[in-house]
Amino acid sequence: MTSRFDDWAEIYDSVYSYLKEDIEFYVEEARNAEGPVLELGCGTGRVAIPMAQAGAEVVGLDSSRAMLVRARSNMDGAAAGRGSLSLVCADMRELPFDRRFSLIVVPFRGFLSLLSAEDQERTLNEIRGRLAPGGRLAFNIFVPDLDMLVQEGDVPYHFRDVTDAQTGTTLVLWHQSGYDNYNQIISARLIIEELDGRGAVRTRVYRDFQLRYVFRWEMHRLLESCGFRVLDLYGDFDRSPFDETSTEMVWVAAKARGD
Repeated sequence: MTSRFDDWAEIYDSVYSYLKEDIEFYVEEARNAEGPVLELGCGTGRVAIPMAQAGAEVVGLDSSRAMLVRARSNMDGAAAGRGSLSLVCADMRELPFDRRFSLIVVPFRGFLSLLSAEDQERTLNEIRGRLAPGGRLAFNIFVPDLDMLVQEGDVPYHFRDVTDAQTGTTLVLWHQSGYDNYNQIISARLIIEELDGRGAVRTRVYRDFQLRYVFRWEMHRLLESCGFRVLDLYGDFDRSPFDETSTEMVWVAAKARGD
């Protein structure tokens, strides 16, 4: 099985080395879970490995074998913890488990990689069927920015600079996005420039991806229609309340009462 995310495996850890603020939130959720944890879209183990190190029994699922190969390598290089981590290559729309989980997480907007409302609903139904009694779903997505959605699609903009932790080289990241606002699809290109010691571009790599953005009340109704009740909606990973200034939606939900 090939995945559109296979080409990301070799660069993912370097490009997203800056992304740390969500890890403690998911680790805390895993610590509070009274049973096994399932992460959907676990990628290279950025969140799954810390949850296992904190003592959780974690299953990481991803559709990309290449990403899981990198996750296994990262597991071998990480400090041992009190928990465990096993990896499964599968599609989150068809979860291949008979067992149930006390916590299912979908970090870093992985839910938005589902590019239709039907696939998002299908996945939520799969998740609901794999949650143990009293189990919880936790995930985060971004707040759609109306100014962003009317940007010129052919204009790249500087996103940030990052330093590769292994090589020490500087990576300059640019985003270029087009917007299908009828279907709520963002078609994005990430441009990664690696600089040499003199500041000249040594290599330039392009990686494309798509996301289907979801609005706040659309997500709320989607959860309810799939048999969930919303426990919390945070505006950030510090569990601050969601309000009009929030750029992140951090959702925590459980099965509807009586289910």
